[in-house]
Amino acid sequence: MLGVVAATLVAPVVAGLTTVAVASAEPSVAQSGPVSTGPSATQASPGTTVRRIDWLTDRRVALWIDSPSMGTPIQVQLLLARDWNIAPDARFPAVFMLDGMRARDDENGWTYETDAESFFADKNVNVVLPVGGQSSFYSDWVDQNNGQNYKWETFLTKELPAILERDWRTTDKRGVVGLSMGGTAAMFLPARNPGFFQFAGSLSGILTTTTLGMPEAIKYAMQDAGGFDSEAMWGTPGGEGWEAHDPYLLADKLKGVSLYVSSGSGSTGPYDQPSGVPGVSTNYAGMGLEILSRLTSQAFATKLNKLGIPAQIVYRPSGTHAWPYWEFELHQLWPQLANTLGVEVTGPDCAAAGAIGDTAAANGWLGECLTPEYAVGAGRVQDFTFGRVFSADTGAVPVAGAIGGVYQGSGGPAGPLGYPTTGESGTPDGRGRFNHFQHGAIYWTPENGAHPVRGAIFEEWKRQGWEGGPLGYPVLDEARTPDGRGVVQGFEIGAMYWSEQTGAHAVQGMIMDTYGRLGYETGVLGYPTASEQVIKDNGRFSEFEHGRVYWSPATGAWPVREPVLAAWLAEGAENGRLGYPVGDVVPLEGGNGVRQDFQAGHVTVVDGKAAVSP
Repeated sequence: MLGVVAATLVAPVVAGLTTVAVASAEPSVAQSGPVSTGPSATQASPGTTVRRIDWLTDRRVALWIDSPSMGTPIQVQLLLARDWNIAPDARFPAVFMLDGMRARDDENGWTYETDAESFFADKNVNVVLPVGGQSSFYSDWVDQNNGQNYKWETFLTKELPAILERDWRTTDKRGVVGLSMGGTAAMFLPARNPGFFQFAGSLSGILTTTTLGMPEAIKYAMQDAGGFDSEAMWGTPGGEGWEAHDPYLLADKLKGVSLYVSSGSGSTGPYDQPSGVPGVSTNYAGMGLEILSRLTSQAFATKLNKLGIPAQIVYRPSGTHAWPYWEFELHQLWPQLANTLGVEVTGPDCAAAGAIGDTAAANGWLGECLTPEYAVGAGRVQDFTFGRVFSADTGAVPVAGAIGGVYQGSGGPAGPLGYPTTGESGTPDGRGRFNHFQHGAIYWTPENGAHPVRGAIFEEWKRQGWEGGPLGYPVLDEARTPDGRGVVQGFEIGAMYWSEQTGAHAVQGMIMDTYGRLGYETGVLGYPTASEQVIKDNGRFSEFEHGRVYWSPATGAWPVREPVLAAWLAEGAENGRLGYPVGDVVPLEGGNGVRQDFQAGHVTVVDGKAAVSP
């Protein structure tokens, strides 16, 4: 009967799983300036390296991990435990949250489609959110396909744990929760890796994959969701590879795992739009998929019962294959998951008072408190659902969102920025947001993300007019220059360089292009010694340690260096009879001199003697 039903539901499966068209957001640039007090990008196990760490909020972080098995960087996002900040020596259990068939490449569906981030805010677990893996079933494939080398089981169970346990204060107590495709994996991964997970939750998972008709249904679904070949996944349909990943056939290996299985009926539920036909919603594909999930879940539950393996089985009387139901089930399964992992079910008992309480009351968007007040350096801090409030001599100030993430990643109050001095505000041009701190600021725009600006670079940027000046907003974090002499920070219209010998100065526009062509600070010009200046005929020039670069609308940007520079300056530079440079310096025939052309003549230098020819 199951096979017949599966075959008849192949068409709705092909129609597509739950999907939403969205604009893809590029991950922000890695924190490369101030040293973070949090985990660092270091070697984990042979070949497994954290390439990049981005703090998205004060307790949500994105890791890009070089996976030896997959041969490519894999993004994993973490929602850090409630007490991450207040208890810096504590370690926390992990909850792996697996996505569905149409997993996105930029964000896990659990944070994009549900309230998982706010729901877990008051929970004392580290939530692990793998990103990507469309149609992968989070398994090791037998062959590469469609540009992917899927080895998800190896990555999740062999490569990732060492990084989580060593760098992110995660214990070896783990639960896994998945929906649809992820629900299937949430059952076979614990069975194939005994002892790795203590809890497993399948929400609308397909829990028999080799029954007559099921390999065909999965084949068509994978073809529709990204054009993947199911034979590249587990080999010949119904063969040994499929049997080795069938939750129904592996059920006996789940003894000792706390199990939660749920599915709807496929009929119209509270989160569905009725079609006009009684019991049938407009989510036709979701109806068919949920019926498949219900049938396979029932078969799986029956098998568990025969084996004497206890499980919490939830059959909702209605509902299709859709995110609102999985969000609901996440809330429902939490007490069982929490008890299995040994953490409290309910949220913290705390209150906000004093200056922090006043600030929290005036900023209701912060949500409920997560911790009591605690000391950090010379001040006090309290964590809330959607941000933190810092209190010191600078006042009680909230910091949140992407700005809060960058602040956390740079060390918070103990880092180079110090305590916040202003709350988050909008910029005058309406494009961005910012917080100011004792020793700098963090600016954010939708296009560029959040980046700190501090020290001498901050002071020079401020002098030039902040984001309204010639450089615009920061687009990169401050970074050490390759020669180790200074630092550089990228802005929309150029960059700001600093070294102890030269100070902080901006290079921008076409002058920046020429500077880059000549090797930046390690090239022939060295570091800038002054920011760009406006000169004759709306031209510009920037001065460097070993020369200058001049630009005008009529001539473009060209460097002028010694020994030509001294002779040209003696003639009055761009205001003299030669005008602006129109080319770079070139060697003379015979190799005993050089020549550089200008608008109204040229300068030659032979055997150290300069000659001006108008």
